[in-house]
Amino acid sequence: MHLPVGKLPHELLTRLLAKWPVTDPRVLLGPGVGLDCAVLDFGDTLLVLKTDPITFVTGELGWYGVQVNANDIATSGAAPRWFLATLLLPDQSSTQEWVAEIFQQICEACQQIGVALIGGHTEITYGLDRPILVGTMIGEVPRGRLITPQGASPGDRILLTKGVPIEATAILAREFPEKLVAVLTPGELQQAQQFLYDPGISVLRDARLATQAGVVSAMHDPTEGGLTGALWELAEASSRRLLIDVNAVPVPELSARICHRLGLDPLAAIASGALLLTAPPDSVSTIQQALESDGIPCAEIGSVEDGPFSVWSQTEIGLELLPRPARDEITKLFASSD
Repeated sequence: MHLPVGKLPHELLTRLLAKWPVTDPRVLLGPGVGLDCAVLDFGDTLLVLKTDPITFVTGELGWYGVQVNANDIATSGAAPRWFLATLLLPDQSSTQEWVAEIFQQICEACQQIGVALIGGHTEITYGLDRPILVGTMIGEVPRGRLITPQGASPGDRILLTKGVPIEATAILAREFPEKLVAVLTPGELQQAQQFLYDPGISVLRDARLATQAGVVSAMHDPTEGGLTGALWELAEASSRRLLIDVNAVPVPELSARICHRLGLDPLAAIASGALLLTAPPDSVSTIQQALESDGIPCAEIGSVEDGPFSVWSQTEIGLELLPRPARDEITKLFASSD
């Protein structure tokens, strides 16, 4: 049986990781479902590491690669410092000019957030029809300031910045504009394409402001599988039950229209740009005020409870289990375009 496009099924990944446990005592946080980063013990300073590929897009590939890896570092409370990039390019269409453009995107994105490009690998690869960038970001955080998804505690409130799905909106408008011309004006299509920058897919500022303003118990970056997938990952990592008010989740009007046109669930589409975090009740208002005073909307969308890990939606008739996405919604379009 062939696996579908997207992340490995979480059951398969869980089995594989359980079969090969990490035994190095300096690994404070190793691989696991819902865990954004690895953490290594370097004394008073901890090193935080993340690797992520860019596979859905071709335009702004280098910029994407830096941002999505930096986002995961930020969810640990760490500052991104060093970046390595593995760039695989198709053998029939790559040019020196194209390679130089991607390198420029990587370097400029690193400079913007104070990160050094320290290595990697580049090659022309047989059998590819699009470029693939695999990035590795390394950050550092003082030992006492590390945050992980395991920290969500009963009674915490669940907050979400900006809205969803910001990244999917940009990708769909850039990769499938012909499917949207019937419902978007040229100006709206351009605005959707610019969601990459406004509201933007970076959460570095969101994480920094939130952790400075109040107590943050956990943070998570909703990537593949969107907000719903991220909630399930957070629930599994923390072994908690999450109660979500779906109606409280902010979905930009333009994003909602695009997803409706393409038959996609906006809550299960790749959602970089929104920061998912948990905080004790007495920190919620100060965190929201700090974010919103800097122009970053922040909505309270649910709460954390004790109990077996699961995600429930609060409805007028009671609680309903929120289905865990088997794959990201936008993979339906990429699979159908192969």
